[in-house]
Amino acid sequence: MGQSQRNLQPKHKRRYSFAAAYLAATVAVAVTATTPVTVTAGNHINNMLSPSSSASAVALSRRTFGISALRRSSSRSFVGSFASSSSLSSSPVAAFVTGRRAVASSFRIRPTALSSSSATSSETSTSSSSGNESIVHNGAIYQRLPPNYRDSQYDLQNRQTGLANTSYDPSSFESSIYSWWEAAGCFDPDAKRAFQSSSSSSSNKPPYVLPMPPPNVTGRLHMGHAIFVALQDVLARFHRMRGRPVLWTPGTDHAGIATQLQVEKALAAEGKRRGTDAEIAAAREGTDETESERLVGREEFLKRVWEYKEEQGGAITSQLRSLGASADWTRERFTMDPALSVGVTEAFCRLYEKGLVYRGTYMVNWSPGLMTAVSDLEVEYSEEEGKLYYFKYLVDGAEEDYLPVATTRPETIFGDTAVCVNPDDERYRHLVGKRVIVPLSGKSAFEKDSPAKNYRTIPVIADDYVDMSFGTGALKITPGHDPNDYELGKTHDLPILTIMNKDATMTSTCGADYAGLDRFAARDKLWKDMEEEGLTIKAEKHMQRVPRSQRGGEVIEPLVSQQWFVKTEGMGKKALEAVKQGEIEIVPRRFEKVWDGWLTDIRDWCISRQLWWGHRIPVWYVDNSEENFIVARNEDEARQKAIERGLPADVPLRQEDDVLDTWFSSGLWPFATVGWPQDEGKTGENTDLERFYPGTCLETGYDILFFWVARMVMLGIELTGVSPFQVIYLHGLVRAADGSKMSKTKGNVVDPLDTVAEYGADSLRYSLVTGVTPGQDIPLNMDKIAANKSFANKLWNCCKFVTENALKGADEAELASLGVTGPLSKEEFDTLALPERYIISKCHELVESVTNDIEKYQLGAAGSKIYEFLWDQYADWYIEISKTRLYEGFGGGGDDAKTARRVLVYILDTSMRLLHPYMPYVTEQLWHHLPRAPKSEEKAANALMLADWPQMDDTPLVKDDEAIATFECFQALTRSIRNARAEYNVEQGKKIGATIVASGELKEAIEAEVKSLIVLAKLDPEQVAVVASNSDEAKAAAAADSVQLVIQDGVEAYLPLSELIDVEKEKQRLQKQSEKLAKEIEKLSGRLQSKGFVDKAPAAVVDKAKAELAELEDQASKIRASLEALG
Repeated sequence: MGQSQRNLQPKHKRRYSFAAAYLAATVAVAVTATTPVTVTAGNHINNMLSPSSSASAVALSRRTFGISALRRSSSRSFVGSFASSSSLSSSPVAAFVTGRRAVASSFRIRPTALSSSSATSSETSTSSSSGNESIVHNGAIYQRLPPNYRDSQYDLQNRQTGLANTSYDPSSFESSIYSWWEAAGCFDPDAKRAFQSSSSSSSNKPPYVLPMPPPNVTGRLHMGHAIFVALQDVLARFHRMRGRPVLWTPGTDHAGIATQLQVEKALAAEGKRRGTDAEIAAAREGTDETESERLVGREEFLKRVWEYKEEQGGAITSQLRSLGASADWTRERFTMDPALSVGVTEAFCRLYEKGLVYRGTYMVNWSPGLMTAVSDLEVEYSEEEGKLYYFKYLVDGAEEDYLPVATTRPETIFGDTAVCVNPDDERYRHLVGKRVIVPLSGKSAFEKDSPAKNYRTIPVIADDYVDMSFGTGALKITPGHDPNDYELGKTHDLPILTIMNKDATMTSTCGADYAGLDRFAARDKLWKDMEEEGLTIKAEKHMQRVPRSQRGGEVIEPLVSQQWFVKTEGMGKKALEAVKQGEIEIVPRRFEKVWDGWLTDIRDWCISRQLWWGHRIPVWYVDNSEENFIVARNEDEARQKAIERGLPADVPLRQEDDVLDTWFSSGLWPFATVGWPQDEGKTGENTDLERFYPGTCLETGYDILFFWVARMVMLGIELTGVSPFQVIYLHGLVRAADGSKMSKTKGNVVDPLDTVAEYGADSLRYSLVTGVTPGQDIPLNMDKIAANKSFANKLWNCCKFVTENALKGADEAELASLGVTGPLSKEEFDTLALPERYIISKCHELVESVTNDIEKYQLGAAGSKIYEFLWDQYADWYIEISKTRLYEGFGGGGDDAKTARRVLVYILDTSMRLLHPYMPYVTEQLWHHLPRAPKSEEKAANALMLADWPQMDDTPLVKDDEAIATFECFQALTRSIRNARAEYNVEQGKKIGATIVASGELKEAIEAEVKSLIVLAKLDPEQVAVVASNSDEAKAAAAADSVQLVIQDGVEAYLPLSELIDVEKEKQRLQKQSEKLAKEIEKLSGRLQSKGFVDKAPAAVVDKAKAELAELEDQASKIRASLEALG
């Protein structure tokens, strides 16, 4: 076993025996005893197994063990402690609080004393006294609960509460719903068929697999997490409801730099720091005992990091739960889990064996504070004010001649190896080929071997890379400390000089006056010294892009360093081809250009980091040689390879100190999390790797398309032979309401947990997903979140109306028949009246449109359509019309009431199924108050999240286009009458008369729904008539004093004017308005007749006055006409 694995193993064991302490820290209960239980990670115990003592204890095990130990892809055993106490609740829905949310488990463990023979058995079937099937698993008895046990408890509590005296308060139910989902096993891929035999397949549909981007294990929730949870959960819930086994794989990343930085800060606060073996040995041999005490070795440091991870880790996954993430937490992974660590080592070794990994010296982003190379993603550029320094490069051999050069970093002059000008620049063309003197090089140690010459010269070269308009048009070239200069130096075969140490102090190469100075102190001193020598021209303020470490904040130093690299050109071509050939679809497609650009110009990937926290590179150096090394999967294999090389069996081997880039391990995420390489080649065994790889969709932010997504594709194709997923769905960045970047300094950061506390998770999720298109940045407006909370409240009130009003008249038999078991049949549809056929047709149109949109990853558009239908069609129209069916006072009752109840429940149930992926909590809560069909014995729970989608396949749903067109005419008629009432300021409670003129089927339809029209338009039933076109009644209505409303061709309405207004009052109002207009006309007309105004005023002013006069005269004309009409 390799050194790094030996170091990590005890930490991992200690990690899983943390149960009692963790319980004391996170659960406010008394732990009186613990029973050791060994859990073998080769047996999958799913959420249906319910031990019989304490749910809280196993909720703990789910968090501490993660139950990810219970995966069939691993064969290792871990020892933990399950807490058992008589003081703990035995409810299967017991919850414990982690972070800001309650999380529960369905497991109850009954610790039992087993015989030695049974204790050694991995898993044994038994039977409990109650007759329920039990499984003995390594010292614990798991009872499989009856399918409806948890459902009945949840439903009983939910229904007893009822909706009559409630209002929408998401904080009162979101936590308990999530606890129930997780307890019932609803997140398992086979949750819709959870009670089938384990050998049977849950579905003949292909799985839908979503690898969750792993957040930092010690991180805290931010809006970047919230958006990916919202989008991915929509996809997971949608496809789960459509019958596909959904695996949404959660997990966390060890976050090498971020985590190590926090521990180093803690050490610094104690006056300690990391120390290499050599530093510690030297300190022990020295006289300074304090220095020895200050240094912390690798093993002790890693112990501290694991402890920090245990203390701070886990909060992020609880916070993801609070947003409703329906990920399978039993499969939760951590990038430094033993199984995943095996995968990381295997990947490195295979790539090396293919010739794709090598050790080389190249330029990297160096973080002086962290003392490691960092990736481009970990470098942030900020616009900062600095200086542009102009100075002289004296021409060698010419006393007065010099080449003016400008730089933002004078301290790098010591590393210059050329000055470059544009070949077309006539100012400097004569200097190309000559040499210039490096300023103050006489004070350096560059020319120690040449005492006759006390300064260093460098050539003047030409290259069209130089911008003649920037600075002086002459560019100093420092290949050792600038990435562009590095490339230019390779082109012109220039030497590379390293003038800074890894802590960003100047090396002795810069001379005694500067050696050991910080780079910025050296800058100031060098410029001052150059001023004294007359070598400076000027220094002026200059805005520049400064690269800073994302984690430490210090300025990044480009540095040439020996590192481990992966050759990416070949892998990049395969990733390019995967998209071009359609193996991978990028949504939105415009990012294919970005993909092509990055992978076409890809450079080799630096994968080594000078850290201790992470996957130690599996390379062993032989006999302390830096050039002679062995790549192996562990130290035993390395030693065997050394022996095969003819080396003695006891040859000293030293493992590489560096660890791998965090992006390397996360690049294996889609396949390492489902059992690669352990289950590789196991066909026909129904392993997770065989069943769930490759994945379906990788949803993430466009900002890491290259840094993570491209690397996953490259590594996936190279190591498994197939693309790791079929679709790359890219979302934009969540920004402040004004579109600016959220920043703590600006004070515009929106905390998702605070938002959830105030508005509920559903409102935040819905706001993040709707109203945006894939790849577009999302301005987060709090008014939008508040409006979406109002929408959830509207849904709540709609459900209250249905359950507390509409269903009150239904007996038990009718209620039992109202449960929705599938789409409405054509036979039943054809028996319905116009409003019912309309609302069902529109609902079915919505179902097909939303289904199609989500399948095509147009999630925002789909969500908005549900909102519009529920608010504009169901709530505003059908619920109001249903009252004319339900209540005898409106002429309803009997069969009409039963039909209305059927349609009300059907539409609400269907709509909540459509809305559930977007707003899972409120829809689940309300759905349990509706009549429902009995739970399928196959399902883990009778939950909305496991209910069937309204369109399970591509079979068209019943619709009636003619009914839609007819009812839309009815709606237009209603709106026109409402608008007329508003225009004439009719009192809200006053009912008016109306004559509706139509013909044919439209007339019959309106006649059939005249009672609905009366309610919706507030008409007087005694003064409403529907008459045929061209009839005497129609002519009489047209001849009377009335307001004519033209609805559409063939449909008109006449509203008696006397019903709309008080004639005498209206005449008085119009007369006053006429008199006021007459005065204004007289005044303005007088101005225009004044020659002084017309001749002296600007033409534009005169034209404006004429236009105003014309408008006033038009208004006066209309008022006179109205007065004449009133008589």
